[in-house]
Amino acid sequence: MSMAAQVLLLLRLRGAPPAAGVPPLLAGWRRGYSQGSEYLHRSLVPTMHYQKSLPRLPIPKLEDTMRRYLNAQKPLLNDDQFRKTEQLAVSFENGVGRELHERLVAQDKQNKHTSYISGPWFDMYLKARESVVLNFNPFMVFNADPKAEYNDQLTRATNMTISALRFLKTLRAGILEPEVFHLNPSKSDTQAFKRFIRFVPSSLSWFGAYMVNAYPLDMSQYFRLFNSTRLPKQGKDELFTDEKERHLLVLRKGNFYIFDAIDKDGNIVKPSEIHAHLKYILSDNSPVTAFPLASLPSENRDTWALLRQELLDNGNEEALRKVDSAIFCLCLDDFSIKDLVHLSHTMLHGDGINRWYDKSFNLILSKDGTAAIHFEHSWGDGVAVLRFQNEVFKDSVQSPAITPESQPAAVDSSKAVQKLNFKLNDALKEGISKAKQHFDATMKTLTFEILQFKRGGKEFLKKQKLSPDAVTQLAFQVAFLQQYDQTVATYESCSTAAFKHGRTETIRPASIHTKTCAEALVRKSSQRSAAELRQIIAECSKYHGQLTKEAAMGQGFDRHLFGLRYLAESMGMPLPSFYQDQAYAQINHNILSTSTLSSPAVNIGGFGPVVADGFGVGYSVHDDWIGVNVSAYPSRNGQEFLQCVHKSLEDIFNVLESTQVGG
Repeated sequence: MSMAAQVLLLLRLRGAPPAAGVPPLLAGWRRGYSQGSEYLHRSLVPTMHYQKSLPRLPIPKLEDTMRRYLNAQKPLLNDDQFRKTEQLAVSFENGVGRELHERLVAQDKQNKHTSYISGPWFDMYLKARESVVLNFNPFMVFNADPKAEYNDQLTRATNMTISALRFLKTLRAGILEPEVFHLNPSKSDTQAFKRFIRFVPSSLSWFGAYMVNAYPLDMSQYFRLFNSTRLPKQGKDELFTDEKERHLLVLRKGNFYIFDAIDKDGNIVKPSEIHAHLKYILSDNSPVTAFPLASLPSENRDTWALLRQELLDNGNEEALRKVDSAIFCLCLDDFSIKDLVHLSHTMLHGDGINRWYDKSFNLILSKDGTAAIHFEHSWGDGVAVLRFQNEVFKDSVQSPAITPESQPAAVDSSKAVQKLNFKLNDALKEGISKAKQHFDATMKTLTFEILQFKRGGKEFLKKQKLSPDAVTQLAFQVAFLQQYDQTVATYESCSTAAFKHGRTETIRPASIHTKTCAEALVRKSSQRSAAELRQIIAECSKYHGQLTKEAAMGQGFDRHLFGLRYLAESMGMPLPSFYQDQAYAQINHNILSTSTLSSPAVNIGGFGPVVADGFGVGYSVHDDWIGVNVSAYPSRNGQEFLQCVHKSLEDIFNVLESTQVGG
């Protein structure tokens, strides 16, 4: 796979606009629902047609990994620290690291059905004992329906539920369009090509796509979107999926409701009936539950595992099974959204009463119809969730199942909707109360701050022949240096879905180039001319582009080193001294954890800091503005950080405008 192809693929994965020729998301939306339409579309090419022939995730050469690792350490260490780390790296590369690498390569050759990172990555998530809330689960908010009257909570909840069910049916019927990046859509995204490629055997289909510059993506995670839950277990959780179940789980005021959303023949229940059932739930006057069971999945995983066992032992097995096996969890909130900060808190963690954090995803609708997806991260990554979100938004807007004038079906929802009751003994009541107290205390410590930089965005930066992502990441480096007089470990996630069972790789935005640039911009004593500063910014952009390409091709260093360490631990080897280096711990203590995406379906997204003294930085570079959503705990000042980010962007734009190239 050519580097150019991989780069463009990466841009798609990380939020670039669709290729030319792809119709706009809202082109030609229809107000009416086509009765009997169970599917989003019918792909000529089977959904999993390319899966068998996807290229395998490469294991980088050990010498390349060590070189990249040391390059990433340079801006973080002083000369003495770097010399020590370099010696440990050389010793590791020539000794135990070489032995581990060779074993990893041999093991990989024996497991051609998967990737070397897949198993260890699942283990990393499932063995983590911290709460999934704030530590792992992110959120992505839908844009509003462009037709204002369709944003009514009941109308939108019904339409989005139907669209989600249509996605499920399309996926399971094998007629969901495969996820493919088209470099030359006039050749590959055509009916003629699809009619041809569908007859190419699955074992060769990827190569057929490659011949016309099309790059299929891994879709192995998609089946976990539905009927799936993370189950707490002592030491290591489990992922549970039961595709036979047909019911939806709805939470309101901490009360649990279920009803069949798919009938016994496998058809979606009539939209008017789902409309009626959701109206019935919204009109239920039951108070907020005194002991909110939903706070339990916010607990430490071992604590939650013990309490879950207590629930099972106390006669709640059937009720829990209904929760775990539900198609997905629909959360209906009883309040409207005040502003973007309130929105972020609501969708990232809520009140600990009206979410089931272990579900593969929660579809949340506030009283004003604001909608979001909150998802559990162990089963999959943003690529699968974003595809689902895009399809649900597009379908619910273009082909809404009901209109604001639609009348619910005249059915007896009191019989169709079952309210789940849980038997709670004193130990469970105490466990729930403690979980809720712990939840409330933790959430009070989290802050969100929002920045919208309106001076320019993608269009201006591309005219300056600079990477918009690189410039935004540079602004974070400049800002942190300005605020704390430090350069710190920085993480930017990058999908490796171009490979079979790929997950993510890390881009390391803090480099010697960004450090030089940040010091030149922050420390005015440097006396650099605008032309010199522009040249340094260009070098940052070029180097960031190289790191991005390498990560997209599975040629970072983080996953390789993680895999080698995991292998050493699984073999019972003593931990090599390389991994005991303080510098290794420091570079994996990601104070700036960042992630970007943009989509016509998504308004804003975010996540918690990954370390107590860190920032969680969700950002998006739009055509003419840049948005940043920052979370922090008390040891960091998010508001001040964003003030510094704003100043950094101003300084960078001043340099670029005063030395402008291009129109």
